Amino acid sequence: MGIKEVLNLARVPSILMLGVVYVAYVLIGGVVFWKLEGDLGAKDLSLLLSKKQNLLSTYTCLNQDGLQAVAQLVQDSAKVGLSLKSNNTAAGFWKFTSSAVFAATVVTTIGYGNQCPTSTAGQIFCVFFALFGIPLNVVVLNRVGKYMLVIERNISDFLQGKTKRRKCTRFFIHLVSYLSGTALFFIAPMIVFQLEEGWTYSQAIYYCFITLSTIGFGDFVADSNPDKQYPDWYSVLMASWIFFGMAWVALLINHSIDILERLNTHFKQRWGKKQEQESGSAEGDNPETQLEEEDDEIKRPPATPSSTN
Repeated sequence: MGIKEVLNLARVPSILMLGVVYVAYVLIGGVVFWKLEGDLGAKDLSLLLSKKQNLLSTYTCLNQDGLQAVAQLVQDSAKVGLSLKSNNTAAGFWKFTSSAVFAATVVTTIGYGNQCPTSTAGQIFCVFFALFGIPLNVVVLNRVGKYMLVIERNISDFLQGKTKRRKCTRFFIHLVSYLSGTALFFIAPMIVFQLEEGWTYSQAIYYCFITLSTIGFGDFVADSNPDKQYPDWYSVLMASWIFFGMAWVALLINHSIDILERLNTHFKQRWGKKQEQESGSAEGDNPETQLEEEDDEIKRPPATPSSTN
């Protein structure tokens, strides 16, 4: 075996290299956010805790000012993940896992809004991190979606060769792809979120769609309740679910676009034949034809006296 053959065997697929760069980019962003925002969040906790104690001791019966103070406290506590039921933040709001998930929500443009950088350095870094991370995310999702589509087509071609039924086989493959993707990216996460977050099934399925469609309202956010102690694998599972789920949704959207375009082409061809048949008999009565004739008459040069005689 020559040197050229060894290099060909050692060549890493481009999609794998792109995936490694993407994961490394997200993890580095998570580390930077963790370092920039973690210490600041820890300093804010002591101040918020003192405000909480003063509020409870001062406003035994809340009035308008007390209500505004409570609302401000709740808002400030939510930004740093402080639980109003206890004095803890569930191992820190800007820990590495939550920072990595935050970095993933930035590059995927989900943007829940429950967690955001507050330091000047963190905000500036977030701008440049998103500036390069969002295009990288689009490229990676596009490549992963294409690979998923190629796998689906290869399976379809293989079964077509066995069954000799092209349309039925393609419909069956698309149906299996839709059902398996729904089970993997909606049904299974719905059960996990119901168990870990305590949401209802409707709330969990709603959160799955809002997240994978990158709408990201922020009314429901997983792995962000300071009153719960989440397992270590939870954040990793969430980040993986978001990435592959968005790739599957992109594939689903491409399938929907392809179906709509095929229907549009089919109806255009069908209506085009009818119009061609009717155009021969009703060409003189067509308003567009009349307008074109009138335009031709208008564009003709006026008749000279010599030509009329």
